[in-house]
Amino acid sequence: MNRPVALLAAGAAVGLVLAAAGLVSAPRRTVELPDDAVATVNGTEVRLADYERAVAALASDRRGALEDADKRHVLDRLVDEELLVQRAFELGLAQRDRRVRTDLVTAVIEAVTNEADQNEPSDADVERFFGENRDYFALPGRMQVEQVFVRANGESDPDALARARDAAAELRAGASASSVQASLGAGPVAPLPDGLLPAAKLREYLGPAAIDALRELTPNGVTDPVRAAGGYHVLRLAAREPGATPELDAVRSEVRAELRRRSGDEALRRYLDELRQRAEIRLAGSLP
Repeated sequence: MNRPVALLAAGAAVGLVLAAAGLVSAPRRTVELPDDAVATVNGTEVRLADYERAVAALASDRRGALEDADKRHVLDRLVDEELLVQRAFELGLAQRDRRVRTDLVTAVIEAVTNEADQNEPSDADVERFFGENRDYFALPGRMQVEQVFVRANGESDPDALARARDAAAELRAGASASSVQASLGAGPVAPLPDGLLPAAKLREYLGPAAIDALRELTPNGVTDPVRAAGGYHVLRLAAREPGATPELDAVRSEVRAELRRRSGDEALRRYLDELRQRAEIRLAGSLP
């Protein structure tokens, strides 16, 4: 080995020895953690509350006291989770992955609306809101309906339509629905329950077109044939019970819940407006 190379090697060896000595002798600087954190990952805190919640969940699952190794395992998993979350943002998953975006949006919406939901409205607020929205809390009216069903073959069946019109004429003349149905043969697959029913329940049996036709009738009125799957409905409105607005005390809990829900919606709208004001948004001149 020539002299320059030997001197270089010796200098490197001395440097390694000194560095090693420095590592052994120099005191390690400890990083103080915030009181509400159990670790930091690239500067991001692992919160004490999250750690305690995870430890409690593991203790409940184990049904016994945890050892230090178990607690360390919990902390390691939280650190791993934070590393993966940070890596997800590095990879741009928040922008590119639809499921991740949906979860993030849902989490922010819940955070905004939950904060508004925690503000319990006063009795005065509830009374004012009820007074301004009485129609919203009105109980729906109910109808008692008699039905005749005329079966049809296919989409176009002139004979079935003619029989349905004859059934309507007989009902208007005072014939009972049961006798008219008997003369037409087989009845509907799902006969109507007897008694007063709300429109929403009748819709399940008859469909929206029939409900619209019934709303135009006065008691004892008869609809024209209403097309339905498999045939025609002919309906007589036997009785109608109008809707009513309840007293506040009867629906106070529902009014309070609806007021909180609308307050959350308003808080979210304000939050979005603030975000839009701070953001730089450019929109396409024409949509594809």
